[in-house]
Amino acid sequence: MGSEYFINSQDLEDKVRKLLPTQGGAGAGFDLSASTQIIPIIDLTESAEGSNLRQDLQSSLSYSVTAFSVLNATTTIINNTGYWRVFGTMGTETSASSPSDINISISDGTTNKIILDGRVVTTFGSGGAPVIPFDFIVYLKAGESLIAISGATVLAIRGCTRQLADIDGELVNP
Repeated sequence: MGSEYFINSQDLEDKVRKLLPTQGGAGAGFDLSASTQIIPIIDLTESAEGSNLRQDLQSSLSYSVTAFSVLNATTTIINNTGYWRVFGTMGTETSASSPSDINISISDGTTNKIILDGRVVTTFGSGGAPVIPFDFIVYLKAGESLIAISGATVLAIRGCTRQLADIDGELVNP
């Protein structure tokens, strides 16, 4: 027969309260314990958290995606907090005759941090330059926004955004 030990950890108790509100998370007292006895474990975490979707399904696209298109402008793509998937393409639509910048940046309102950068430095044939695909996840805190900058009429950034989770990491289903 195994021995039982009681665990006093505020961090663990807080996590149980958050994940399992009906199992003592509403303020009822409970003790966490450990045992030297082997006990089979069934992982009910997803159900207890209220999500039964697999990760790949949770991050799927739906009608709720937000499309954007930026041409010769600086445009705010996202100005809400949380975790966001951003995907699309950037490149030239026709030949460029002078060097021009194209990028996606995180802005805090005064400073931009470039996270995806391109620069057209030469003239291409009538077909334009190669298109660069992108697909990344960005985290935005309060006061930050994601912006797209196209420095010329021939440079285009097109894509979509979808929120994956809020600022606290709570998943947002499609």
